[in-house]
Amino acid sequence: MTDAPIRTCAGCGRKAPQRSLVRFAAQNGVLTAGRTLPGRGVYTCRRLQCFERARARRAFNRVLRQTVKIDPALSRLYTDTDIHGSRQTE
Repeated sequence: MTDAPIRTCAGCGRKAPQRSLVRFAAQNGVLTAGRTLPGRGVYTCRRLQCFERARARRAFNRVLRQTVKIDPALSRLYTDTDIHGSRQTE
């Protein structure tokens, strides 16, 4: 059994160890990636599909309990490879 904290992806709902997810927080009303940022955090899997789904479903706003601007450049944090190293297919 692991002692690592478990978090839920805002995009797909999958539960995973905190270290395997990307954390975001609101900084002055702007969604910002960072593990050590203060305040409420929201997590997504390391897949672009999860980030886009969370954005489309307004999950970032809901989880952070505020309206945040989402810079499209944040999608550069993701690759088309899932956490197991296999390529994603559409």
